[in-house]
Amino acid sequence: MTASSEEDVAGLTRIGRIVADTLEAMGRAIEPGMTTRELDGIGRAFLESAGARPAPELAYGFPGATCISVNEEIAHGIPGERRIGPGDLVNIDVSAEKDGYFADTGASFAVPPVTRAVERLCKDGRRALWAGLRAVGAGRPLAGIGQAVGSFARKNGYTLVRNLASHGVGLSLHEEPTAIATWPDASERRIMTEGLVFTVEPFLSLGADFAEDGDDPWTLYSRPRALTVQYEHTVIATRNGPLVLTMPRA
Repeated sequence: MTASSEEDVAGLTRIGRIVADTLEAMGRAIEPGMTTRELDGIGRAFLESAGARPAPELAYGFPGATCISVNEEIAHGIPGERRIGPGDLVNIDVSAEKDGYFADTGASFAVPPVTRAVERLCKDGRRALWAGLRAVGAGRPLAGIGQAVGSFARKNGYTLVRNLASHGVGLSLHEEPTAIATWPDASERRIMTEGLVFTVEPFLSLGADFAEDGDDPWTLYSRPRALTVQYEHTVIATRNGPLVLTMPRA
């Protein structure tokens, strides 16, 4: 999508704020002993109260309002009876639609008590995201995002999951430009145009290079098995850099 009017920007900003606030509310609600289905219910109620529809369910028939992935699961985890325990690493991915506009966000949450390595992984996951975001801007190469994230990961001793990419969003959950690498990709030649709407979502890991299928049609696991975090924002590329749409209310 290209955001080409004030109406577009306003609509994207509304849904961006809704998914950001939903993610923040779910993160605050995590506690040991609750099931991922209970956590998903909190997200569904928050979205519905704001007049938004869960995008994975709407677009793909996903069995949940949000994707919740724990530890070895790194993406598209199905909410269910799995109980969250102390020390778990929980990733929540929230995407939704309102008034025809879509936005997508995500974050990883460490449930205390956690090791210093996991605390550092979460902090550096957020830093990796912002390294990528600083490379966003109209007229700039899409490849700059992956180069910036890759440089950060390399300098700090992490790997990147290289088959889960960022993507266009706005009028649908996944659209052009597809497969935006958040790792160095020498084949990437595309340029960000003014108003381009897309996600930035690196997967920073303590050793994984790829995501692989599990026993159900949705959940993806790290390969090799290693703790992995994902942080994600939806942005509009402008001449002044990224307009981040998925920031929670101050």
